[in-house]
Amino acid sequence: MQLEPGTGLPVWKKRLIYLFFFAALVALIVSQLPSVSYSTDLTRVGNGRPALVLAYDINSTGGMDVMKIMDALRDDYIDRVEFLIADLGTPQGNQFAKRHNSINGTVMLYSAKGTYVRTIHLPPNTETLRYGLDEALAASN
Repeated sequence: MQLEPGTGLPVWKKRLIYLFFFAALVALIVSQLPSVSYSTDLTRVGNGRPALVLAYDINSTGGMDVMKIMDALRDDYIDRVEFLIADLGTPQGNQFAKRHNSINGTVMLYSAKGTYVRTIHLPPNTETLRYGLDEALAASN
């Protein structure tokens, strides 16, 4: 049995520990990825359906928290509302957010014709976001 110098562990056990550590690290990284994908095609604002646009920066937690709230509501509105992301890490998303004075975690709501309805910065819960979505839907009728 070959021992790793200085550790007293067999080589195979040390490699097994590395493998488990690597697997745990990969699992942690994957768990932090968004669970539902959202379009970043901001030209869909004003194309006949109300739109919710989240200003999102992958390097900050505020947008991720709002995205979890969006995930909870998405099934209730998916047939009536466009759920979009203004990715602050891209030129298009960054320009869109700047035009609308938005930062990470800001939700911008638009009518079906693309008319601005409301901005909610870091909505604290699903009911706040639901109210804003209902307001955007009402503005589209």
